Amino acid sequence: MLKKYGFFGCFKLLLFFLRTKLFFNNARLIRFPFDVRNKKNILFGKSFTTGVGCRIEAYPAKGNLQKIIKFGSNVQINDYVHITAMSSVIIGDNVLMASKIYISDCSHGFYNGGEIDSSPEQHPIDRSYNISEVIIEDNVWLGEFVSVLPGVKIGKGAIIGSNSVVTKDIPANTIAVGSPAKVIKKYNFETKKWEIVKK
Repeated sequence: MLKKYGFFGCFKLLLFFLRTKLFFNNARLIRFPFDVRNKKNILFGKSFTTGVGCRIEAYPAKGNLQKIIKFGSNVQINDYVHITAMSSVIIGDNVLMASKIYISDCSHGFYNGGEIDSSPEQHPIDRSYNISEVIIEDNVWLGEFVSVLPGVKIGKGAIIGSNSVVTKDIPANTIAVGSPAKVIKKYNFETKKWEIVKK
């Protein structure tokens, strides 16, 4: 470890570890700074690990004491991951996230051509919230700069490529890339290979 991180790096890790056990005793290691808003509404699973500069924020309805952000066991998120929820963000076991990822179950306004679309003349901060549950199942890997938007379910074992924007459900055991993210490969359990999905 000394060879990998150096003396000061190891000393910093020790401080992070002690602070983690003091404030997040269920976690494995949290690197600070770590911004948590409404901790009482967040469930941190066993062996939770973070990079630096992560921001986890829960904004439930007034009086709601339920956990609206839930992390499974062995979740690892890297530097500057931002997760926000007003209703429900559920992250399964063994999920790995690269850096600078954004996950949210809410956005300012409605823009889908429905009856309650938000007007561009209205200030964005004053627009009604569009809130819809996000579920990220077990063994998912999210690449660098991925955004996961409201109402999305990412299936077990899926991989989301760097810089992708997930706007719709991604099936289990697939690889999706792009903005919006589209499935390009699916794992074949018979051949034990990732196979290109024909369009």
